[in-house]
Amino acid sequence: MSTQRSAWFAIAAVFFVNGVTLATWISRIPTLTERLQLGPGQVGLALMALAAGALIAFPITGRLVDTRSSAFTVLFFGLIMVLSLPILVIAPHLLMLILALLLFGFGNGGMDVSMNAQGVQVERFVGRSIINSLHGCFSLGAFTGAAIGAGVAQLEVPPLVHFLGVSVVGLAGIWWIHRWLIPDAKDPRQSDRAATFAVPPRSLWLLGALALCTSVAEGAMADWSGLYLRDALGTSAGFAALGFAAFSVAMLVGRFTGDALVRRFGAPRLVRAGGVLAALGLSLALIINQPGVMLLGFAAVGLGLSIVYPLVFSAAGNHPTVTAGRAVASVATVGYTGFLAGPPILGWLAELTSLRLMMGVIILLAALTAALAGATRSAQIDH
Repeated sequence: MSTQRSAWFAIAAVFFVNGVTLATWISRIPTLTERLQLGPGQVGLALMALAAGALIAFPITGRLVDTRSSAFTVLFFGLIMVLSLPILVIAPHLLMLILALLLFGFGNGGMDVSMNAQGVQVERFVGRSIINSLHGCFSLGAFTGAAIGAGVAQLEVPPLVHFLGVSVVGLAGIWWIHRWLIPDAKDPRQSDRAATFAVPPRSLWLLGALALCTSVAEGAMADWSGLYLRDALGTSAGFAALGFAAFSVAMLVGRFTGDALVRRFGAPRLVRAGGVLAALGLSLALIINQPGVMLLGFAAVGLGLSIVYPLVFSAAGNHPTVTAGRAVASVATVGYTGFLAGPPILGWLAELTSLRLMMGVIILLAALTAALAGATRSAQIDH
């Protein structure tokens, strides 16, 4: 296997392991919360700990990437994430679960930033766009982890056995593949590293805005697509579940085909076209407002936005004036905040107005994505 192919395989495997590990926890949330007899409010508090851990990790990860390397940081946070997974099962009460989720979220947040930073390094090494397919590997891993979780839950496999199995396999996988992660190229912007914790410069604000628009839209699709089909259009629960499925499958297709399109058309043009596709597709679906057409609208959003978040990371990692660790950590913080805060805010808007008007906000976000497409210019790789 060539060095370039080995490097691509290694970082793709890291994205896959991250997706499997995260989906493993998500797939067993009902079982674990039932065991601890947690109410909705307590579950929400526990999930906030997961988010808090990630937000704590982002600036620390940016500094580690800049001062050590993205390869070292991937290994460090990857081990934290997979080793903390079984702790979630043995937590005897809510406080311990919160602490365990804080650690798990810390590992996930650090892994998120560092694996994207390493992905940018591999992009430079192979000389072509690969970041979309890497995020596709994460999505594939999440699908695999969710499918395994559903299967073992149906078979009534104890969560501890399930989580230990995933942890052992994930640990072995990360340890085996870390040798093929590549060293970071010398960064001429490294004098900037002392300012890792500073407010990002204006040159990153547009990328941050793009990450915010995309992450809020993605979070809204995850949380509200099924509810719109069920509550606004009166479909069955089974049909409503197809809403997020249509979005997810379209996003997976878009990510695995996105790199070839980026190489042909360039990142800004592709992001602009994706934003337009998402905005027009969902607009037409809301005008017709029939269940089958809404599925196509959700798929248009998934396909149109699929390449945006990966290209934001690529553009940040290749930014001409900011170190890769700081830049990736900055846009990750903004994007993650939007993913967490956006759906609840949209929910309050829907409560005050209607679900249909709330969906209109997603159209606006997609249109803003198209308008901000020029911010991804540094993601373009020409060789």
